[in-house]
Amino acid sequence: MPLLEVKNLKTYFYTTRGIVKAVDNVSFVLDRGEVLGVAGESGCGKSTMAYSIIRIVPPPGRIAGGQVLFDGTDLTKLPEEELNRKYRWQRISMVFQGAMNALNPVYTVGHQLAEPLVYHKGMDKREAIEYSKKYLELVGLEPDLVKRYPHELSGGMKQRVMIAMALLLKPDLVIADEPTTALDVIVQAQILNLLKDLQHQLNLSIILITHDLSIIAELAHKVAIMYAGKIVELGKSEQIFNNSRHPYTQKLLSSIPRLRERRKLEFIPGVPPDLRAPPPGCRFHPRCPFVMDVCRVEEPPMVEVEPGHQVACWLYTKR
Repeated sequence: MPLLEVKNLKTYFYTTRGIVKAVDNVSFVLDRGEVLGVAGESGCGKSTMAYSIIRIVPPPGRIAGGQVLFDGTDLTKLPEEELNRKYRWQRISMVFQGAMNALNPVYTVGHQLAEPLVYHKGMDKREAIEYSKKYLELVGLEPDLVKRYPHELSGGMKQRVMIAMALLLKPDLVIADEPTTALDVIVQAQILNLLKDLQHQLNLSIILITHDLSIIAELAHKVAIMYAGKIVELGKSEQIFNNSRHPYTQKLLSSIPRLRERRKLEFIPGVPPDLRAPPPGCRFHPRCPFVMDVCRVEEPPMVEVEPGHQVACWLYTKR
């Protein structure tokens, strides 16, 4: 049985200006010890999909359909209390985007690390802070950091604190939402190496959300490419990077500079669609260089082009 199976997940935001289909019919499977990289342009629904898995979608958003099966249990059907006690942070934790905003400025690092241990494990505060020190050391920080406030830490240190917090209760799955955003290149490399080491040491399953494909190439076993609320290509890392099929994925990869290749960088013309009224048919068709008549009227099904490699594009669909 896979650790996580997302089936036809739909998360919509019900605004006064219309329904925003932020995640629309998304499906994927994640096995134990596997890293799934999720990539796409800003606003394509990556973070909303992550929030949907642990049901923390901010209002006016809500899950409109589908299933999130974690070890066979549908998390979308669980009462809030049971989800809090048994799953959130216990078995699924999250490293939120922008550690600067995720940490509370008025509490010490130790207080914030101790909180989930007090709530979930029933530890007293002093015991929880002592326990937290081991996890600070695990992510390469000094144990004495428990006495300091977030404003006394650098961006990389805050990000490591967030990773330590996500690992405290030894979860099966960690969702890392843009874990290297706003960090300089040296600190980015340190955080990526840390995640890689922890994944091997603890056999973690990770969902790594980013718009940087080079980060995904470094860490992920599988890759999902999202566009306008949908997964348009899904496959093993080497399949996506060496044999991408969807025109959107190909354009994304062509926009990355290569050290050993001299070629002209490409860009994707146009802008992502308004998700209150997405274009009919394939959502990428207004920007696609290979657009056909069928693309404008019918949504392409997800088809397997080779074992483990799926793509939603009419170029590969036998009609």
